Amino acid sequence: MNSWVNLDAVWKIVVVGLVTGAGLPALFALGLRLLNPSGPSDPSAASGPADEAAAVRPTAGPVGSTLAGLLFALVLAAIGWGIYVIVNHR
Repeated sequence: MNSWVNLDAVWKIVVVGLVTGAGLPALFALGLRLLNPSGPSDPSAASGPADEAAAVRPTAGPVGSTLAGLLFALVLAAIGWGIYVIVNHR
């Protein structure tokens, strides 16, 4: 341990920064991806370039919607916990 730098504190700050700075946005993006899955559109709906905008997109389904809701709830809980920690800091 260095007398000038508390390496234990720096390590904790880096880990929390990576988790909240990259992890929470990644979970949110995964939730969005679960709500809007990619896949082939209905071939009977699109017969040409003019009809591509009217193509039917696949839906998330009950499992995708449930998982996305859980991910969004986890992100909101982490945000709420962060606000709680900041407000109650003494």
